[in-house]
Amino acid sequence: MTKIQSVLFSNPGSENTEATLSIAKKRAEELGIDTLVVASTSGETGVRAVQAFSNHKVVIVTHTTGLQAPDVQELTSQNKAEILEKGGAILTATHALGGVGRAVRRKFNTYQVDEIIAQTLRIFGQGTKVACEIALMAADAGLIRTDQEVISIGGTGKGADTALVIKPAHTHDFFDLGVREVLCKPR
Repeated sequence: MTKIQSVLFSNPGSENTEATLSIAKKRAEELGIDTLVVASTSGETGVRAVQAFSNHKVVIVTHTTGLQAPDVQELTSQNKAEILEKGGAILTATHALGGVGRAVRRKFNTYQVDEIIAQTLRIFGQGTKVACEIALMAADAGLIRTDQEVISIGGTGKGADTALVIKPAHTHDFFDLGVREVLCKPR
């Protein structure tokens, strides 16, 4: 049996970002995890993550281009430059749990399997869904390995409020993904 401390935040959102990064860093060091995957829309959380994890591999996963509006990328050029300058990798790709299925929902007003999985993961919180999804995306892009645990960090709206130790999988092997530890999440 292994005992770990799991932190439950009173509220979701960006007010938990610093604590989430600190909790993740401590556990990464305890487990010898070298790689972190972090969701970041504008890049603000991404910049904070590459600063906090300067001795780790950090993969920043952005929203897909066009999510907010056609041809619009929400990652700012300034934050992109700072993330890259500090050694972070950036992944912008189709969302693993909302690509073509989202188009079907919008066009025919019916849900597909990928969005049903996303809604199911949201039972545990938006950040949990995001942390699982970005681990799939980073594995699909070859930026993380599926045979090494990572810490995946997601959030609700802005910032970070969820950190999970995850055994990654490729999207086509979704059911091989494993949430090994819940380090923190909103209650």
